[in-house]
Amino acid sequence: MTETRYTTSPDPADNLSMRYATSRRIPIFALGMSLGVFLALTFTLCVVFDLLVPGQAMYQTWLRLLPGFTWLSWRSFLLGLAETFAYGWYVAVIFGPLYNFFAVRGQQPGRS
Repeated sequence: MTETRYTTSPDPADNLSMRYATSRRIPIFALGMSLGVFLALTFTLCVVFDLLVPGQAMYQTWLRLLPGFTWLSWRSFLLGLAETFAYGWYVAVIFGPLYNFFAVRGQQPGRS
């Protein structure tokens, strides 16, 4: 009988853990764009809601959260869009690297 030898190939379990390890990292650009657009859309929907239902308006909140924002002109609306988009990037730039740091640190041998 002939003995069959297999060449050394990566263990599928190692390949799976390698893919899992790389998939746990958050790409900062994608996170920043996603959060920025999400917050800008949310701001736009809130302004539309405030215009449609003035008795339930949130614009007093926007006045406190968005420096330079006044109710309501095109300049102020565009400023609010830019500021909410920037807030999304702020969260991404702070949260993304922190998450990536702790995700990699948690994958080191001996850690659960």
